[in-house]
Amino acid sequence: MIRLYLFAEGQTEQTFADNILKLYLAQYSVFMDKIMLIAHARKKGYVHRGGGRKYEPMKDDILRLLKQEKGSKVFFTTMIDLYAIAPDFPGLAESESLRQNPLQRVEFLEQRFAEDISDYRFIPYIQLHEYEAYLFADPTCFEYFYAHRTKEIEALKAIANQYETPELINDGQQTAPSKRIIAQFPDYGGAKRAFGAQLAERIGLQVIRSRCPHFNTWLSRLESLNHS
Repeated sequence: MIRLYLFAEGQTEQTFADNILKLYLAQYSVFMDKIMLIAHARKKGYVHRGGGRKYEPMKDDILRLLKQEKGSKVFFTTMIDLYAIAPDFPGLAESESLRQNPLQRVEFLEQRFAEDISDYRFIPYIQLHEYEAYLFADPTCFEYFYAHRTKEIEALKAIANQYETPELINDGQQTAPSKRIIAQFPDYGGAKRAFGAQLAERIGLQVIRSRCPHFNTWLSRLESLNHS
């Protein structure tokens, strides 16, 4: 039996992991013990969580739990965004030369992250480019909350069709996946915590995996922890 800690970028990822990934991984005897928001600051002894905009508090948070949990059957992973990643993230400056190949770039950053934490039980995952890419795996999921908004849903489908995978939808301030969704459905921005996981559930984990290869690689690695 494997115990797994997950550090999430925000509440949307936290809910997705709790509602969908936790149950799914349990069938592989990988049990999510804790799903917590990643640290972004420590002030007066208090850890502020959510949004990995500073690397050092994030690193300290992970190292603290690695030190507390020394068992060989306890693993740790992340679910943080490449979009607006912490400017002091290890390898970020070097990764700029790979910007035209987002998959290679994110794999390079995950490697540098793993090297910096330096514990075989740590499995970094950085989302390309953020959670909302998963929802572009099948934009018809938005019918669940936005019935009769055919024009807006067709606009999202047209965006998805421009890319080999939703994970390649770029990370511009107005063109990142979440920004494109909000452009069609402005209230999504304030409801993403509630809507995000439900929409992914409507799509189904297998469809998301088939359309998002980087996500699929990470999930496959978590599935196999009992055999590693």
